[in-house]
Amino acid sequence: MQPRKIRDGIHLMGAIDWDRRLFDALIPLPDGTSYNAYLVKGSEKTALLDTVDPSVSKVLLAQLEDVQRIDYIISHHAEQDHSGSIGLVLDRFPDAKVIATPKGKTYLIDLLHLPEDVFITVDDGESISLGDRKLKFIHTPWVHWPETMVTYLPEERILFTCDFLGSHYATSEMYTGNRPEVRVAAKRYFAEIMMPFRTTIKKNLQKIEDLPFEMIAPSHGPIHDQPRHILSAYHEWSSDQPHNLAIIPYATMHGSTGEMVERLVNALVQQGVKVEPFNMAVTDIGDLAMALVDAATIVIGTSTVLTGAHPNIVYAAYLANALRPKARFASLIGSYNWATKVVDQITGLIPNLKVEVLEPVLCKGMPREDDLLAVDQLAASIADKHRELKLL
Repeated sequence: MQPRKIRDGIHLMGAIDWDRRLFDALIPLPDGTSYNAYLVKGSEKTALLDTVDPSVSKVLLAQLEDVQRIDYIISHHAEQDHSGSIGLVLDRFPDAKVIATPKGKTYLIDLLHLPEDVFITVDDGESISLGDRKLKFIHTPWVHWPETMVTYLPEERILFTCDFLGSHYATSEMYTGNRPEVRVAAKRYFAEIMMPFRTTIKKNLQKIEDLPFEMIAPSHGPIHDQPRHILSAYHEWSSDQPHNLAIIPYATMHGSTGEMVERLVNALVQQGVKVEPFNMAVTDIGDLAMALVDAATIVIGTSTVLTGAHPNIVYAAYLANALRPKARFASLIGSYNWATKVVDQITGLIPNLKVEVLEPVLCKGMPREDDLLAVDQLAASIADKHRELKLL
């Protein structure tokens, strides 16, 4: 990819990674991703905002071949998909200084073994001059990691946000517009990466949203040229108000739990509750994470394996606990034969979920009519709880 002009003296750099399908050995990337860096030239000095993942460092270095000087490398976030090529850029521009938050400096030294004398640390609200332009740094801790910050370019009304407000979305288009597929990618990104930090994200939204910006330029995905769309979405996703949605991550080995899940889905629909089942044998965890953004109720369905929950369900419960969604209610359905400890096990796996636990429904062997009637009663209880929250 060649550098792409945003404004005079401001260029989008970096690389589009069309083929990447897994991030952090964990997160599915059905739409690929990009690693965005930005070159900002002032009348006196030049800054490079973030770098790229080491796997595509050659792309960035080729883009910088005709750049005569870089005075500052701004590191908004120390994770290597943004910082991993800083050392190579310093080799090319040895007089450049790396600007980061104080915690960012510590993390970059630990992760990249950069020498301490290359750093300039900045306080919240501090600015540096590029001559006819200045860069203002705003600390945004815990929009992902504790050291994160964003950069505001007031002369051009551009806010550079790194991971904050981004999306794993490979596209040749520079700008998001109001395309629904970009919103879906941004929601997936929020769900998989940002959701555990909903409380601090709300605080950091308040810090930035009164700035008079016209663009939000993240370090993954296209630039938001209509930034109010992504800000509105983040306000919704990070709010404490769930939707009228019950989700059912489940695993079934010989059909017993599957039959209970099918009964619960039908009963919830009859009660007016939107429901999404997720068979964990085939589910993309990103789809489950996106549903967790909105769900008021989580019902876990599991077969029993050696008295415990199915390993796929253990994984789903661990994921939900780590992501800390806004769900208000939870329950469990499933089957066993000689013995089961799934209720205690799953309850112990979700201490971060501040939920009211509704009466579980477990059956011995294949479900009998009494078991299925108990599933119907669980659906009625879920609907009643949603009505209490005025979701239904």
